Amino acid sequence: MQKSRYTEAQIIAVLKEVDAGMKVKDICSKHGISNATFYKWRAKYAEQSSSEARRIKKLEDENQRLKALVADLTLRNQALKHIVSKKW
Repeated sequence: MQKSRYTEAQIIAVLKEVDAGMKVKDICSKHGISNATFYKWRAKYAEQSSSEARRIKKLEDENQRLKALVADLTLRNQALKHIVSKKW
């Protein structure tokens, strides 16, 4: 997956420019993004503040780390069960 050129805080700042009265077309040309990108961002970051976006990103990272940890422990558990189940 391609990494975004913009951080969540920057995206939220771009979206807030609409609230300031600028037109979407002008905002898109100013920041070098397409209209589709703007509307995708608006759908994803609709009512978030910068701090909420950071918190969500932090939680997603922690969730990914924990899923990897669970997968590793599950593999180890299966390997140990396989070894114990053998008759010596």
